[in-house]
This record gives sequence, structure tokens and C-alpha cells, in this order.
Amino acid sequence: MLLELNHIFKWVSQGGSRVFLLKDINLLVEEGEFISIMGPSGSGKSTLLNVIGMLDGFQEGEYNFLDQSVHSLKEKKRSQLYKEYIGFVFQAYHLIDELTVYENIETPLLYKNVKASERKALVADMLDRFNIVGKKDLFPSQLSGGQQQLVGIARALIAKPKLILADEPTGNLNSKQSEEIMELFKELNQEGVTIIQATHSELNAAYGSRTIHLLDGGRDNI
Repeated sequence: MLLELNHIFKWVSQGGSRVFLLKDINLLVEEGEFISIMGPSGSGKSTLLNVIGMLDGFQEGEYNFLDQSVHSLKEKKRSQLYKEYIGFVFQAYHLIDELTVYENIETPLLYKNVKASERKALVADMLDRFNIVGKKDLFPSQLSGGQQQLVGIARALIAKPKLILADEPTGNLNSKQSEEIMELFKELNQEGVTIIQATHSELNAAYGSRTIHLLDGGRDNI
């Protein structure tokens, strides 16, 4: 088992009352799954991904990741855990504007103190795999949306994560680019990477082997 969420509650206080962002979420994820999380805007999809990705905390419940109790870990240990095992792909790409394509892809390896020669080889592999060798010295603003998303995925993958979390990964792309990105996720999943994507799109959700429906921070009984 890769991860397990038990009775997760997350809320914010507004005017003396609680507004629930996540309400009693239970989820088991096995290694190698491809899960789609669907639901209307505001249903908690991004919040759930951020909790799974350890970017957000929660008030109640338990979260176990690779047999470690995330809810009881100190911040530093939690940060080590997600840098080691989790890659994020965002709708807004989240590339660093001041860095070239090459430098953006290399960034996660700097966090992991990978040697320069090894970094060079790993980045070269990624540039090759995504057919963006010719773009390596360009800056994000010089790329199309589809190319920026490819760079985002290359960056998420370079540290060889066990889990990829994708938040509306094709939200800013046209249908042809969307299909290319989803086919890529399918290929990665077949290679053994676990993927959890949040999506509005029935078409994208269908790539997953399992779909979870969220409604107002809680799971629909589907």
C-alpha cells in the first residue's frame, strides 16, 4: 500500500463557525494505481491533492504514507518525504520564470544534492524523452502552454517519484495537447508510477483505473 487517509477533516474558521474543506475523507491507494478525482469547483479536489502531497495539513484524522504516520511527523521529515517520493504537476505550470527549461527541470535534483555529472545525465534523459532538447535554453515565457506543461511533467518526474499528483494538468491546453499529456500519464502509469489527478474532464478521468467523486469536501457514495 502506498498511502492511506483515515477520517480526514480540514476546515477554516469563518465568523465563529467551521467551513469544511474536507469532510471525513477515507482513501486507500495501492502502488501503480491511476486515480481520477472529480467534482465541481470548490468541492475540495485541490485541497485533497495538497493534503496527499503534504503541502497542506489537516485538523483531524490520520495519514499514512509508505507506512509512515505523516500526521505525526515533524515538518522537516515531512518535507524530506514528499521531496523523495512525490512529484507535482500543476494547471498553472508553476515554472520559475527566471530559469531556463534546463534549469527548471534540474531544480528537484538540487534539493536532493545529486552530483553535477549525474544531474546533467538525468536532465539530458528528460529533455530527450519529451522531445524538448531544442528548447533547453529557452525561458518559460518563450514556450507554448503545451510545452510548458511538458517541462512541468519532466520536472515532476526527474527525481523518480513513486507518486505523481496532477491538479487539472490539461486545464490550460487545447484538446490535442490535452490528449498528448494524458497519453503520457498513461504511459508513465504503465511503467509503474502511481498517479492521482484532479480533473473536471470526463475524458481525462477515463484514463484512470478508478474515479473518486467529491462533493462539498466529502466523498460521494459512488
